[in-house]
Amino acid sequence: MTTLNSPMQASVVETKSWRERLRVTRTGVFAIIFVLAGLLLLSNVGDYAADAITTLTFGSAPGGGTLSLDVFVRPYMIVVALIYIASGIISLVPVERLDRIKFWLLLLCGALIFPTVLIAAAVGQSTNATSMLASSMRLATPIVIGALAGIWCERAGVVNIAIEGMMLTGAAFGFIAFTLLLPSMDSQTAIFFGVIVAVLSGGLISALHAWLSITFKTDQIVSGTVINILALGLTSFLRREVLLQQADAGRETLRAIPIPILKDIPVVGEIFFQGKPIFYLMFILLIVTHVMLFYTRWGLRTRAVGENPHAADTLGINVLRNRWINVIIGGLIAGLAGAWLSLETTGTFDDNMTAGRGFIALAAMIFGKYLPFGAFGGGLLFGFSSALETRFQILGVELPPQFLQMIPYIVTIVVLAGLVGRSIPPKADGVPYEKE
Repeated sequence: MTTLNSPMQASVVETKSWRERLRVTRTGVFAIIFVLAGLLLLSNVGDYAADAITTLTFGSAPGGGTLSLDVFVRPYMIVVALIYIASGIISLVPVERLDRIKFWLLLLCGALIFPTVLIAAAVGQSTNATSMLASSMRLATPIVIGALAGIWCERAGVVNIAIEGMMLTGAAFGFIAFTLLLPSMDSQTAIFFGVIVAVLSGGLISALHAWLSITFKTDQIVSGTVINILALGLTSFLRREVLLQQADAGRETLRAIPIPILKDIPVVGEIFFQGKPIFYLMFILLIVTHVMLFYTRWGLRTRAVGENPHAADTLGINVLRNRWINVIIGGLIAGLAGAWLSLETTGTFDDNMTAGRGFIALAAMIFGKYLPFGAFGGGLLFGFSSALETRFQILGVELPPQFLQMIPYIVTIVVLAGLVGRSIPPKADGVPYEKE
């Protein structure tokens, strides 16, 4: 039994009472949202016919035919609603021992949003789930690569909101190089050199960011903003002066490279092993970034520079050189993401064709807590959102197209507003280094 030894202790206990108990947390907010969503689903379950079915197809079966799954919409919605309500109620219980369970329950609820929306939108129709997943993976490519570019910079202590500008510069210069080289060589060779130019141009403009923010110690947010504006104007000018003057501007893209044997695996083969070169490079960069940051001396030094540059300097690490190299590596990677847009996907270049993907890549990096595989998960989330927008249009969902185009950006806002929780950057991130 706890006793109070003095009136002062009693007053302390009294001042902590109801305000702390009513403290609003992210877990509590999302728990309430999912409970309300579950109740809403239950109240509207009668809108679906008792025999309403959504057919999800998954490509070819090993023995011929098509793999498919018939989902009875009304029972599915009831099960999802009950999961939402139960998970929300459990997450509202103020018991610390349940925190890990609460996390996984809310994560399950979040993961169920996309299939639930897809099944509801395709009632009475058939929709190819495998192509949806393959499209999600493909659309996630520039976001994941851009997020990896950000990780290289942020882990070294340099904020890089200029990923958008670096991607746009890579997309423009890569396509211009391809167009100018096309008359003198094979189209795929010209595209290959275009990709190299895109990567180098991203590295070149990142050197400008390093020069301003590391050498001259300019505010890194301001430096990144300036580069974004510069890239937007420069690429628009070059498009008008170079590309629009070329009557034989190229329209080809990098060819797909199906991987023998693996491409024939049902579902998995279509999603992972029938892609194009930059799509495969995304996975290589993901593994290389993880290994470099956490299993090499360079990665250890980079993380030391990002956390405590003064301590790293006393150990003999050249802080400024480390930051310079990491920012340029990040720019090279961002240029590759730009090449995906113009040379692997569209076969053209338009003004502002990145359309905010660089900023979504930053959101994916924060969502992933500055970890490569975490950023990959964030990229998949946004890629699925973009694929869902396209699938809604195919299914004829009666929503204004402008609203459908907002879906990836709405997801960005929701994720950054609360779903991600606390994402702590390196301690010296954004702080110019002054050598003592």
